[in-house]
Amino acid sequence: MPLTLCPEGEENIIKRIGGKEEIRRHLENLGFVPGGTITIVSRAAGNIIVNIKESRIAVSSEMASKIMV
Repeated sequence: MPLTLCPEGEENIIKRIGGKEEIRRHLENLGFVPGGTITIVSRAAGNIIVNIKESRIAVSSEMASKIMV
């Protein structure tokens, strides 16, 4: 399921990253890799703040919909 449907505070494992090659590469550079754990911290103004690799990163809902967990 896409990351946008996950509840806050629940730890999930990234299964795959969809979208164009440039989007996948950008997300991979930020630490979004298959097999990695990700937790939604909060949602604000269409953005999602996540914990990944002990860092907090904000991603847009559009990008979050391409992250499958």
